Amino acid sequence: MPDRYFSVPEANVLLPRLHVLVTELQRIRAAIVDAQPEFLPVLEASVTNGGNREASAMLLRFGQVEALVDEIRNTGCRAKDVQMGLVDFLHRRPDGRIVLLCWRLGEDQIGYWHELDSGFQGRQPLV
Repeated sequence: MPDRYFSVPEANVLLPRLHVLVTELQRIRAAIVDAQPEFLPVLEASVTNGGNREASAMLLRFGQVEALVDEIRNTGCRAKDVQMGLVDFLHRRPDGRIVLLCWRLGEDQIGYWHELDSGFQGRQPLV
């Protein structure tokens, strides 16, 4: 898929859908993290006995994560950090420089950007 560049208004239009997708990703991630201590024995047991319900449920969660991330990618956005709820949007500034618009779950609109190589720590307010 070719890179998609977003204006701030175009990115803002996607935020309601991204809010739903990222919230669901965080919910599934939390379930995976909560099950992590018991996950390895469940998988080992499933290999020797032909499968079990817990392993099947965990594999389903992994599939759900993949589908949600794919849905975000299909919008042209970049899911950057599920735990923090970060999504970036490619943006071409008026001077032609390519940067990333940066949105974090809980923010009402796009209010920040950062250089391609600086990440969340380099966020700067839109002016």
